Amino acid sequence: MSGHSSHEIGAATPPLLDITIGEALRRAAEEWGDSCALVSCAEGLRLSWRELDAQVDRLAAGLVARGLTPGDRVAVWAPNSAAWTLLQFATARAGLIFVTFNTAYRRNELAHVLALSGARMLVSAAGFKAIGYAGELSSVEAHALEFRVMLDATPPPGWLAFADLFAAGDPAFDEVGTRPDDPVNIQFTSGTTGRPKGVTLSHRNILNNGHAVGRNAGIMAGDRVCIPVPLFHCFGMVMGNLACLTHGAAMVYPASAFSAETTLGAIAAEACTHCYGVPTMFIAMLDMLEHTVCDLSSLRGGIMAGSTCPVEVMRRVQDRMNMCDVTIAYGMTETSPVSTQTLPDDPFEARIASVGRVLPYIEIKIVDQAGEIVPRGVQGELCTRGYSVMAGYWNDPEATRGAIDLDGFMHSGDLATMDPHGYVAITGRSKDMIIRGGENISPREIEEHLYTHPAVQDVAVIGVPDTKFGEIVVAWIIPAANQTPTEADILAHCHGAIAHYKTPARIRFVAELPMTPSGKVQKFIMRSIETGDDT
Repeated sequence: MSGHSSHEIGAATPPLLDITIGEALRRAAEEWGDSCALVSCAEGLRLSWRELDAQVDRLAAGLVARGLTPGDRVAVWAPNSAAWTLLQFATARAGLIFVTFNTAYRRNELAHVLALSGARMLVSAAGFKAIGYAGELSSVEAHALEFRVMLDATPPPGWLAFADLFAAGDPAFDEVGTRPDDPVNIQFTSGTTGRPKGVTLSHRNILNNGHAVGRNAGIMAGDRVCIPVPLFHCFGMVMGNLACLTHGAAMVYPASAFSAETTLGAIAAEACTHCYGVPTMFIAMLDMLEHTVCDLSSLRGGIMAGSTCPVEVMRRVQDRMNMCDVTIAYGMTETSPVSTQTLPDDPFEARIASVGRVLPYIEIKIVDQAGEIVPRGVQGELCTRGYSVMAGYWNDPEATRGAIDLDGFMHSGDLATMDPHGYVAITGRSKDMIIRGGENISPREIEEHLYTHPAVQDVAVIGVPDTKFGEIVVAWIIPAANQTPTEADILAHCHGAIAHYKTPARIRFVAELPMTPSGKVQKFIMRSIETGDDT
């Protein structure tokens, strides 16, 4: 519906895919058999669609041979690799639920997500950056966990090797009984209520969203998509992997984690046609291109998402990186993730100043605090309804009811406006969320951890603007009586307990926090002091 109200319903074409992810892979193997499906540059590995399909069969059979049954959860805790994607597709084919863990998790977060998901198997890398995963796992209780599998190193005692999973199964595997509406993925997302919640997504949710996003980005059979974003987020595994799967494009992983050098090198070496990234990644690549010669002539588009894109960065990406068809996408994990997206042929101003228009088969509206749809141009909360909305938060019906209203609309917590042509602009957040380099961070979660330090009486956490990361974490702390904690004390309390990106970049010790008469912290005053903005 268009008109004067901020309410739009996407087109009813092309038809939604009514298949599972396993079936989609089988179709890809039949249609694009010998074409390149997957390139892992750091591993020196490349697979055709036919080879990928065969390996996924063997792995799915191996998972079933270990006694895993449909609906069981298999977790992965690893950076980007070919094995990660084999697991994504094999768990789908075997009717299992793939649980994705952030590579930066430490013991507190790990204990929570293992307990909440009830994962029977954890497939883990040896570690990532300075974190040894086996050591972290040894310090938490995981009563449901029966199988520990090591991806890329000699397994510790009691662990299986990843290769053992392939050896256990029959090479011929038939997907039986899995339906498109079955849950296939649990992703953990930070909200304002503290600890991460498990977003439960179905085959229909994410396969169709990946297909729609890829179509809008202009991805076609034979294209090569550079995916330097983490696979454990929807950006990587849905907008990346599933867009490629449904359009016959190659998934290209430059390295286990992002660096400007490896990403630019992969684009040049593999003649990538598209590149994905959050604004922070593109800023790093643009900075490197100031003093590095790199052949990016193969590029024509890509997707920028994860946080608000500065207009000047968008201009430079199109000009300096040859990405004339780059699109902006907006969404949230709970909506599989994308609700709106710009198109390569949209007017230039719309492509740099908005997050596009609604996707097919999705309905959006912008509402005021009373839940009434606002007129065009008026700010309100953006809500989404349609096939993309999650089944709910895993084992948390109360949180699900708080997020999805009785009419089936997912409330984003993001403030937005809609122009006369249906283009949406994100204007702020009604939820108290920090977005650092594309990572959603709950201030409440950090506050709860800092409260456990004996020298902390009270604490409030905010995000403030930063040119590199978009936002950084700032903590205001009231010391406990007769205590004089230092910044080093607080940082040491965070180190090893919470992910590095949640650790405050700036700490201010104060005698009091700005409060309302009713006792609520006035975080807008904290932000104005931190930024020097007294308006």
